[in-house]
Parts: sequence; C-alpha cells; structure tokens
Amino acid sequence: MKTLGELRKSGYQSESVKDELRRNMIRKMKADEELFPGILGYEKTVLPQLQNAILARHDIILLGLRGQAKTRILRLLAGFLNETVPIIEGSEVNDDPLNPISKYGRALVDKLGDDTPIAWLNREQRYGEKLATPDTTVADLIGDLDPIKAASKKLTLADEEVINFGLIPRTNRGIFVINELPDLQPRIQVALLNIMQERDIQIRGFNVRIPLDVSLAFSANPEDYTNRGNIITPLKDRIDSQIITHYPKELKIASQITKQEAWSKRNGDTEVIIPELYRDVLEYVAFEARDSEYIDQKSGVSTRMTITAMEQVISAAERRMIASGESAAQLRVTDLYYMIPALTGKLELVYEGEQEGAVNVAKHLLGKAIRRAFLDVFEDPSESKTKENDAGTYEKILDWFAAGHSLEIPDLMPQGDYKKELERVDGLKELVQENSSIRKDDLLPAMDLVIEALHQFSKLGKEDIDDHRSYSDMLGSMLGGMGDFEEDDFDL
Repeated sequence: MKTLGELRKSGYQSESVKDELRRNMIRKMKADEELFPGILGYEKTVLPQLQNAILARHDIILLGLRGQAKTRILRLLAGFLNETVPIIEGSEVNDDPLNPISKYGRALVDKLGDDTPIAWLNREQRYGEKLATPDTTVADLIGDLDPIKAASKKLTLADEEVINFGLIPRTNRGIFVINELPDLQPRIQVALLNIMQERDIQIRGFNVRIPLDVSLAFSANPEDYTNRGNIITPLKDRIDSQIITHYPKELKIASQITKQEAWSKRNGDTEVIIPELYRDVLEYVAFEARDSEYIDQKSGVSTRMTITAMEQVISAAERRMIASGESAAQLRVTDLYYMIPALTGKLELVYEGEQEGAVNVAKHLLGKAIRRAFLDVFEDPSESKTKENDAGTYEKILDWFAAGHSLEIPDLMPQGDYKKELERVDGLKELVQENSSIRKDDLLPAMDLVIEALHQFSKLGKEDIDDHRSYSDMLGSMLGGMGDFEEDDFDL
C-alpha cells in the first residue's frame, strides 16, 4: 500500500502506541512467547511489574543501581511494537495518515486526499533514546524555532512550519527513553510535564499545540546515590509506574548472567575450560563486594564487573596457552588473580577502602570469595579436627609442607609440569578425588584451589613474586622472614 486510499480500503484502523504495546503483549503472553529474552533473575520481581505497567498503559521508570540491566530492558520494549506502521511520507513527526497532527500532514491530506503518499516505519525506527546529560536542552528534546527555515520559506516565526522538532516529537507514534533522568536540569524536566500529562508540546510559548502519541520510559539511579540532581516532584508524580531493579539474589542466576554476557568462546584455536567451582569464586567476588565495608554501597557493584572479570581470567589462560603452544587448558588460581584490573576500575571505595588501596581491597574480596566457594564443597580447615578425626582432614597436606617442601607454580607453567607439581603434595589428590561434588575433569583446578584456600585460612604461607607464586609451611615462612636480621640486632 502506497497511498492513503489504498490504506483505507484495507480496513486499517489507527491505534495508540500504548494500546499497541498492550495488545502485542497480550498476544505474546497467550502464545507463551518469551517476553524479555536475555533478562535473568527478574522473573518474580521486576518483569511481572513491568507487564502490569504495560497492560495498564503506563509511562514507566526503572530505578536501580548501575549494571542492573535497566537500559537493556527498556530497549526490549520495542519488541512489543508492530513490525511496521504507515506514516505520511515526508512527515517529520511520523503523522498517522488517518489522523495527521502536523501542519504539513494536514495540508498534504487536504490537497491530495486519497492520493496522499504513505511510507512504512519499522519498529526499530520507532524507538528513540537519549542519555540525559547536564548540557541537554529543551531544543534537543522538544524543539525550537528555526530562523533559517523561516527565512528560506519566507514565513514568520509564528508559523508552525518554522519549528525544528526535537527528539521526542520525531519519535511520535513510538517509544522514547531517557536514561539517567536525574541528570537533566530541573528546567528541562519541566518541559516534559506537558508531554506526560496533556500529551502535547509547546515551544517557546508558541500558540500551537501538537498532540503527540508517544510512550515514555525512563531509567535512574536512586536519588540518594546521585549527587548530580534529582527528579522534580511534579514529573515524578506524572510517571505512572516506578519499578525497582536489583542485583542477582542467587549465585546460580548471577553465574548464568555472566556466562551469557562474557566473551568466553574466543575465535582463535584455543579453548579455555572453566570449572564451576571457579565460576562460583568469580560470582562470590561481587556478592562479597556488595557487603563490604570498603565499598560505597550507594553506588552499587555492577554486574558488568563479573563479566569483565571473567573475560580477564579467560585471557590469562589464553595467554598461557599461546606461550606454551597448547590448544586447551583449564583456569587456575593464578588466572583468578588476573581479574584484579577488572575489579579496581568498577569499585567505588569509601574512605577506609581508599586507605587500604584499590588493589588490596580487590585482593581481599577475591580471598573472601575463594574461602566462600571453597566452603561450599570442602570442610572448613579451621574446624576439620573432630573426635572421630583427631588428625584433621588437611593434616597430611600440611605435614608435607611442614617437612620443608614448597609448591612452586609460575603463571605460564605448561600443563604437564603443573600437573606434576600439584601431584607432589601428599594427600592433595586423594582429598579432592574423595569429594563427590568435584568432577573428574576438574581435578587439577580443584587441587590448586585447595592449596590457595589453605593459604586464605592461614594454614599455609604464600609468596607472590611477579609471575610466580610459591606456597610453604606457614611457620616456616614466618621464620624465614627473620633470616635477614644480623646477630647484632638482638644485642641489648
């Protein structure tokens, strides 16, 4: 269909954007289609509220800390629009051919009638988005008078045709999203009030009202976090539904999100195998950070942190494989410590954290995460001695180190040497093999994690020197540190 007459003969009927969103959501729900693909952990909280808001034809705001998938959810709203809708060809505000709102659209229909040419707009073209910044102006969002257009068309500034429309009018008959709404200056937020309530725009007091058909959605961080601004009360009152987002509440969900989003399948000839135990360690880093006294909890700990951390540790293993000429390998404890750069850039520290230093805080969180993941599958080394087991679960391993042995693991150690080195430790392999929750293929990484966990529980000493880590008996390493004293140092 290319003309208004053909459109009318087809029986096409106009429909508001919010009615369209509602109808398509109902259709998808009845067909049992996935409404928000790729969004995990919100099935019982955020998504039902969002469905209710769309069914109620509400404008919405997603309120939550950074890295909670707010923008991704808002972009998925376009999936509830029709594939295409007709507009008057050449209209800047996507005029409905059956109900034009602009002077251009009305004049064209009056002149050509059923011969008015129409174009078809796809759903991607009906979605608009703006990141709110302090320099955003009313002209950017709503529009302004254009003196050059007035001069070229020989029109007065009182003529509607001299308006240079902003982003929102150009998204008429679609969805417009403003991210980080509090960053908009209050006077700019005021300009949105008419759109929210009266559904029209007014430019510089110009005596022309243009009724828009647009669904508005916003995202924002909680106001107690952002010091850059607030949402003005009248605008907040006009937003129909406020939906609170949150971080993953379960380890399993957090791991699924990271697995879905991280670039883990590299396009080279190498394959990095990630044991589930190591995935748990990585996710526990974020859980520990969200409870840490060193981290500013008002700013949050983004899920992007675990995604980039996973990519860092995979890259560390990939670099080792390239150096040793191997085609596949599993993650090691060494690789986990290469996530530190991914943590330090995404953690907002409070004063106590600044005093400790970003790197030390990141290592502290990783150590706590290792202990937590370890305790999910192994016995607590601090409580391993019982009446039935006076020797303790880890006694054989600790005795091996107490006998003067040490475990040396360079970062780029080839897999064969890595295996031999770990198997030197008495009782280590047997301990892991007896644990039914450890897969046979994950034997070596689990052995490595046991040694690191014993260090984290202060049972073994550890020395990190550049790209080399060494474990030894805790008492021996402490006494070894006294070897630099001269005899005269003890003279009284």
